Amino acid sequence: MADVTWPLELRHGPIGLRPLRARDAAEWNAVRQRNLTWLRRWDATQPPSGHRSPQSFRSMAREMDRQARQGRMLPFVVTYSEASDRSKRPIVGQLTVSGITYGSAGWASMGYWVDQGYAGRGIIPTAVAMAADYCWFQLGLHRIEVAIRPENTASLRVVEKLGFRYEGQRPRYLHIDGDWRDHQVFALNAEEVPQGLMARLKTSGFIP
Repeated sequence: MADVTWPLELRHGPIGLRPLRARDAAEWNAVRQRNLTWLRRWDATQPPSGHRSPQSFRSMAREMDRQARQGRMLPFVVTYSEASDRSKRPIVGQLTVSGITYGSAGWASMGYWVDQGYAGRGIIPTAVAMAADYCWFQLGLHRIEVAIRPENTASLRVVEKLGFRYEGQRPRYLHIDGDWRDHQVFALNAEEVPQGLMARLKTSGFIP
């Protein structure tokens, strides 16, 4: 297992990843409320057989922080600074690396969302690239996996842009928006991107 470095911040230009914190509750809830229709179809939900009680935002943030300090996940918010005021870094989305497994598996899964008002600016592809590179080069993981609903065209564009390999469909894989939903699985292994995803984006001219 790699040495745990948490809290952790990653940044490229105006795009940043920083830990989700309990004190983010008001700002995070405002972003989510503003994007209720945009995000509802892709939100994880509790299956009827589930026994877990709903968590408050602060409880969720504290539990994620605990797992992050144990090296089991990387719960980031995504921030973006407008050119007119680089001192402000509002929350515009979320990116979570979960299921981090060391040893012979060496893998993790990644999920993300972005404020609709900031979609199409390359924020999430850059955030995914930064997080994936950290997992490969700092944590020593071998595989990054992303599972996406077939109808989620915006998320599919992200993995296509980054060159993730399609591995197939998993029927009724996750409980999303009130039911078990099929997901398409995409993955990249470290040796497929020896220079990293940020280098791939720069080479493609997608980011400076």
